[in-house]
Amino acid sequence: MINIDELKFDGNGLIPAIVTDSVTKRVLTLAYMNRESLEISLKKGLTCFFSRKRQELWLKGETSGNYQHIVSVTADCDKDALLISVIPDGPACHLGTDSCFEYPVWQNENEQDFSLGMLMELIRGRKTDMKEGSYTSYLFGKGLDKILKKVGEECTEVIIAAKAQDKKETVYEISDLVYHLLVLMIEAGISLEDIHRELSSRHVIDHKVKQEKMTQ
Repeated sequence: MINIDELKFDGNGLIPAIVTDSVTKRVLTLAYMNRESLEISLKKGLTCFFSRKRQELWLKGETSGNYQHIVSVTADCDKDALLISVIPDGPACHLGTDSCFEYPVWQNENEQDFSLGMLMELIRGRKTDMKEGSYTSYLFGKGLDKILKKVGEECTEVIIAAKAQDKKETVYEISDLVYHLLVLMIEAGISLEDIHRELSSRHVIDHKVKQEKMTQ
């Protein structure tokens, strides 16, 4: 861990802070901090920035309720920029979008961005806006029992492929299972953040158990 004194603030006493979602890893916003706002952020565990336009501190979410709970703060190699991983309570942008970065400038046609979060949003869209001919919309239309049946079938397919030690087929079947699990999660109102928090809590518990065993 480095000390705040080692950070390099610019001539105006500011340091850029890139905020990312700890679960989806998506960049949410780019803001600035001065020493005071950074200290407040670390003390409260919530992002607090310095507005260059208003020339004042602002605690993200204080008026909107969209607080950003800090998971980690990391400085770059020159110690003149910060990467802040957060769990957001709501949209990061004042326009109401999850991220401030919503306007594509260029996209390599041979490369596509992908994340479970993006897939989750696509699947959710097939539930809120049913598309004729969409398999995902078909599943939502049939309801929970159909979704659960598919999850069960895919679990079996994963077991068969893994038992045969067929890596390619196992990857294929696990991908099918993950997709159907995401459909189930949306149907059940479960978010990736819910799973992240649960797994994170188990990691802490395992760490404590390991520590206890080491001291015995």
